[in-house]
Amino acid sequence: MKKKSILYIIVKPIIVIFVKCFLTPKFKGLENIPKDGKFILAGTHTKELDCLLLICSTKREVHFLAKQELFKGKFGFIFRNMGLIEVDRQNHTTDAFGKAIEYLNMDEVIGIFPEGTCSKTGEVLPFKKGACRMAYDTDTKIVPFVIKGKYKLWSRDLQIEFFKPFKVKSKFIVEETKKFREFIVEKKEG
Repeated sequence: MKKKSILYIIVKPIIVIFVKCFLTPKFKGLENIPKDGKFILAGTHTKELDCLLLICSTKREVHFLAKQELFKGKFGFIFRNMGLIEVDRQNHTTDAFGKAIEYLNMDEVIGIFPEGTCSKTGEVLPFKKGACRMAYDTDTKIVPFVIKGKYKLWSRDLQIEFFKPFKVKSKFIVEETKKFREFIVEKKEG
């Protein structure tokens, strides 16, 4: 197990207070999140704030795969020091996959949005295969989640639900990714 990122330790209580006091989401299925060991949190991506809900859902540090653009500019310092994993979505020049595997091998938690970007329409976009590939290669369970509702102050509409962890059992990752997406679509619409 690696040491927690100092900035993560400092910023997390501020995030928890903000989310619970101002966004007031409902958290369902928290019992499905393991207390220890490695796992991957993977699910829908509705807004840039989605990662805040995941941070509030577990006492563990979550290492998110995040687009390279976040690591530049005046806020880059924050993202570089929060334990995030930089992803170059255009050239794939960063070794994001290798870094995520390294964290999983240290019994850490990875947060990933398989759609790769926020859905503008609310529909679940096609999934990229990284979450299932990572889970298969490291024998790690995926904890699926679905986010519903809108991010409005004190709306009581926002909800995140976690489902039972599962293992990717087949080396046919494209098919496993398709099944995972179908599960998420069913839960989002249900």
